[in-house]
Amino acid sequence: MSQAYILTLSCPDRLGLVHAVSGFLLERGANIEEAAQYNDHATGLFFMRVRFACAQHDAATLRTDLQAFAEPFQMRAGLHVASEPMRTVIMVSREGHCLNDLLFRVKSGLLPIDVRAIISNHRDFYQLAASYDIPFHHIPVTAATKAQAEARQYEIIQQEGAELVVLARYMQILSDDLCTKLAGRAINIHHSFLPSFKGAKPYYQAHDRGVKLIGATAHYVTADLDEGPIIEQDVTRADHTDTVEDLTARGRDTESLVLARAVKWHSEHRVLLNGHKTVVFR
Repeated sequence: MSQAYILTLSCPDRLGLVHAVSGFLLERGANIEEAAQYNDHATGLFFMRVRFACAQHDAATLRTDLQAFAEPFQMRAGLHVASEPMRTVIMVSREGHCLNDLLFRVKSGLLPIDVRAIISNHRDFYQLAASYDIPFHHIPVTAATKAQAEARQYEIIQQEGAELVVLARYMQILSDDLCTKLAGRAINIHHSFLPSFKGAKPYYQAHDRGVKLIGATAHYVTADLDEGPIIEQDVTRADHTDTVEDLTARGRDTESLVLARAVKWHSEHRVLLNGHKTVVFR
């Protein structure tokens, strides 16, 4: 039977890349079902995402062939079985709106991820995790135990084979070491439209400044706090009648939506890193 795959790649731009990729797939009896490409003239890089069906070769054979094909093009390429949900670990603290939203979307078949574990520095959501039959790991974090806590967190991530880590309002700053280990596979939701209102109580800051727009930003985690490549952003209107509570409630809705989009696009292999930016084939 035919199997659906997703091919993602980036490389220095040159003539004939689309032809070469199409020819590679044609030679293996593959049928292209969806394709998107982007040439970044500023960096001279080419990006492409292709969904195709193939019955003649299995994933292992295709990956071996792809590695040989990619080398002369200096190509970074990945091949993914489209039907396999992405193994994911979610980290959370005491605000559960994003966690609850993600779990409901997964249960409803709207997010192609397999949540293998939930990690938290508080016990607040162990019952929520249990209701979805997901292992819950309570790992307290203090300044004195941060290194040991992160070692345990990373151990769980590795044990679960997680391809994605979602910081669903996990209110601890990850160490540079853990950020490096999770590079390109950890998504954070920031409770403001970056770069404004960083730090604690952003909606109090927004209310104090009388803003007319509030928003949220989903980005990859890097050692530079809240400066990672941005995947998705959105805003909602505000006016002078809004209280802090109004802004907070509206902001949480926006955070949940923005994070869900970012997780969906990443898990569908639609996001490619382009230096400190991203290319998103929506």
